[in-house]
Amino acid sequence: MSTVFITGANRGIGLELARVFTGRGDTVIAGCRRSSPELDATGARCEELDVADDASVAALAARLDDDIDLLVHNAGVLQRTRLDDLDLAAIRRQFEINALGPVKLTAALRHRLVDGGKVAIVTSRMGSIADNTSGSHYGYRMSKAAVNTAGVSLSHDLRPRNIAVALLHPGYVRTGMTGGNGNWNADEAAAALVQRIDELTLANSGTFWHAEGQVLPW
Repeated sequence: MSTVFITGANRGIGLELARVFTGRGDTVIAGCRRSSPELDATGARCEELDVADDASVAALAARLDDDIDLLVHNAGVLQRTRLDDLDLAAIRRQFEINALGPVKLTAALRHRLVDGGKVAIVTSRMGSIADNTSGSHYGYRMSKAAVNTAGVSLSHDLRPRNIAVALLHPGYVRTGMTGGNGNWNADEAAAALVQRIDELTLANSGTFWHAEGQVLPW
């Protein structure tokens, strides 16, 4: 049995991840701004956390005394930004949550991560430069490209402690973030993500994966 810390676990993919891990007997700590009845029903323990708030991250690190086997950075935000009406505040918010959040939280909880543990970052193929064929979505694309870079750096920095890092694209998932549009449901995406996490080793640490298993271009 492992202890799994998941950010943004009160809904969507994060909630389904909590269901998978608690369902197989793991202890789940859910870091989110507020819980939900659905999250409470999983048996996960909710810890208040706003990854965009430095004080919130520091407070969590100060009070948490659990050893963490797996840290899953799932919290994220998507705000559509276009060149003809560029919303700089929206771009900055996406950077704060999508890119800086995982780095800040990993740094804050690094002493709670067990040697030989794992870190999984739920990113997006929209952060792929090679795969960008449609433009727009400046804040989301840029923030996901940034967290992809951060994930590779984490894979090197954590390797001496035998901690492996995965960058995982869940696919186009039907959630509130996508307005209910997508190619598959959140529970299907979560099951595939968990499979990729289970397959994560030091040998493939730092790789950018689609949840279905194919390696994605940077």
